[in-house]
Amino acid sequence: MGGLAHYLEDEGLATTQISLLRLHTEKTRPPRALWVPFELGRPLGAPNDPAFQARVLRAALALLERDDGPVILEDFPDDAPAKDASDDGEGWVCPVNLPPPPVDLAAGGGFQAAIEAEVGRLSPWYDTALRERGRTTVGLSGMAVEAICPFLCRFLDGEVPDNPRDDLSLAQVLKFAIDDLKAFYREAASAQPGSNSGRQINDWFYGETAAGKALYALRPLLNELAEQREDNYMKLFANRLLIPHQQAHRAS
Repeated sequence: MGGLAHYLEDEGLATTQISLLRLHTEKTRPPRALWVPFELGRPLGAPNDPAFQARVLRAALALLERDDGPVILEDFPDDAPAKDASDDGEGWVCPVNLPPPPVDLAAGGGFQAAIEAEVGRLSPWYDTALRERGRTTVGLSGMAVEAICPFLCRFLDGEVPDNPRDDLSLAQVLKFAIDDLKAFYREAASAQPGSNSGRQINDWFYGETAAGKALYALRPLLNELAEQREDNYMKLFANRLLIPHQQAHRAS
């Protein structure tokens, strides 16, 4: 959006934006931007808090009244409320007590058994979330969650599985399959009553589940495969998109 803002301004349309990644905004240098210290996916702060969200919007719109440019990057002064406005006082916990993944997960078979066990335990909670919300973000890959696990674990075994789709590259299918797996875990976890944040669920997924540990094990293997196949997209996915920056410290 920062880059697009330059084109819009050249056509005479004043722009302002909210930034969640200050470094990116510093590099693209949009005419006006409000950096907010909130987690990714929540540019207005905590959900169900319209008063706080309105403050953020007013601060971003107020940049349009400034004349001290050409580049204005303002910092929003407050953190998001610690709890959602709808919080009933109960802290978030994982909806299912998953067994801790084995310390020594063998590539492929060990991961597959552990992930399939997690998927089985989370399935009732995913079904609850789907029933209550009437929608899901699972489905980008076109693969059932039960089929994603063996597909992913083939890579962990150092093999190259057949591409199940003709319209996408293997790297793109893998990205969508992993996005689907993460969405399945997150939607199942978020079905638990009580307050939860995306950061808490990410910490749980990447820090406590076999599926999360599998992604760390997958990164070097994908890099090697990308070099062999001269696949720039797979390399980009492995290094920039597979593990969020905030979770990179967990890699051994």
